[in-house]
Amino acid sequence: STMSKNSKVLNLKDKISGNEVDLSLCNLTEVPVRELALFTKATVVDLSCNNITSLPPEFCNLTHLVKVDLSKNQLTCLPDDLGNLASLQHLDLYNNKLTVLPVSFSQLRSLKWLDLKDNPLEAGLAKAAGDCLDEKQCKQCASRVLEHMRAIQDEVDRAREKRLLREKELERKKEVKQREREAREKEARKREKAEEKEKRRKEYNAQMAAAAAREQQKKKSEEKKKKNGQAAG
Repeated sequence: STMSKNSKVLNLKDKISGNEVDLSLCNLTEVPVRELALFTKATVVDLSCNNITSLPPEFCNLTHLVKVDLSKNQLTCLPDDLGNLASLQHLDLYNNKLTVLPVSFSQLRSLKWLDLKDNPLEAGLAKAAGDCLDEKQCKQCASRVLEHMRAIQDEVDRAREKRLLREKELERKKEVKQREREAREKEARKREKAEEKEKRRKEYNAQMAAAAAREQQKKKSEEKKKKNGQAAG
């Protein structure tokens, strides 16, 4: 089936009309990102009604995209850097298998329209998304979900900030301990040297005392000899 897949890809030109690429109902299991990247004038992409289970990370480099329809696919998650799609205004994710959105979703600053209907969303996100039953509700969904995701982004940032502060504090404590240890070692070395010197001084004094005692002894015996000699004379 690689053959049919390739022919599909090569036919991308046939699928483009003006600024729109229509890849709906093509039995796609993945998005032809490399090909889409070549047609930056095609800002509107319809990928609805396929069997796409995930988007590759490179999808997030298609920063020219303004409107993307991924409705009626099998998406279980979206790539982490989705927030890079700065031009994206309209995103249709109706009828997929999404439970959460990537944190970077909060950075889709152009997003005005979002449909998350018929996804098994986690409770907080579902509440923010609302019903998405008409144009007005889809616009509301975009602004509320962005707000919801910004709050999550803030939490993530705060947690990271806290972790960094904790790491810094631990690092500081480690440095203090290290300095204390070095000071203790220095003190111990100083003490050792002093004790060594004291030992050497005692040995030296003992040697001097022994030498003096020998000298004394010598003198005494010499004097004794003299006396004996005088007595004999």
